[in-house]
Parts: sequence; C-alpha cells; structure tokens
Amino acid sequence: MTESGPELSVQYAAIESGAPSRDFIEACVRSALADLDGELVVRIVDESESAMLNERYRGKSGATNVLAFPAGETLAPDSEPKPLGDIVICAAVVAREAEEQGKVPEAHWAHIVIHGCLHLGGYDHLADLTAQQMEARERVLLARLGIGDPYHGER
Repeated sequence: MTESGPELSVQYAAIESGAPSRDFIEACVRSALADLDGELVVRIVDESESAMLNERYRGKSGATNVLAFPAGETLAPDSEPKPLGDIVICAAVVAREAEEQGKVPEAHWAHIVIHGCLHLGGYDHLADLTAQQMEARERVLLARLGIGDPYHGER
C-alpha cells in the first residue's frame, strides 16, 4: 500500500462480481489497518468457493459474506513484509445482504472489508462484550470513510 499500512493484493476470482475497485478496497483496508505493516490478501470469490471454505474451515454449510484467515506467527526475514493474513469476501452474499438490508452496496462492501480486517487484527464477535467492542471500532473506521453506522436500527 504505502509506507504505513499493509501491502495489499486484491484478487478478483468471481466473474461479474460487482465488487468495488482495488482503490476502494485499499481505502477500507488503510482505514482499518493503517498502524500495521505486513502483507494482506483480499480475495473476492463466488458462492461456491465461499461455501467450500466456510465448510472446510468453520464447519458451516453455505456461503458467507466474509472469512478472515490470520497468518499467525511467521518466521519471515526482517527484510520481507510480515504476512497479516487473507480475507475472503463472497461478492454475491455481500450484494444480496446490501439489497435485503436496504444498504448502499459500497457502504456494505466497506463494512465487510473493515470487518474482515478487524478479525485479522484480533477482534471477534463471539461474546457480547467483544462484539460490542468490534462494532464500536467498525463505526469509528467507517465514519472516517464518511459511512454511517451499519448497525443503526438493529437493536
């Protein structure tokens, strides 16, 4: 990306995905992970790839909007960027969710990218307290991009 923030690779593996540009995804990643250096891959996939990964790594059937795979501890030489992990986003699920929830597609994409980045940064939503912390962080990061509260009206 730049001198501050991760190096980003975006892979568009879904045909006719409707996914935003690399620049848009990079802005979302920079918002979420500006203080981290390393390498990050964001892969945009179709429902079949998402479903396969969701089953394989989470034991859940069907496609999901985002999967995050933190790299964990690695032994990268000091001269090379440290891998941060991979984020896999299912374009069809994101599009469907945006429509069903009455959200602007770009705003929902930003939320999903940031959500995946936060998982790589150690956030989770397994318990109420950690979910509230993650959601609060998402609100702040999305606001920096000029995007409103994605949870408005849900509680």
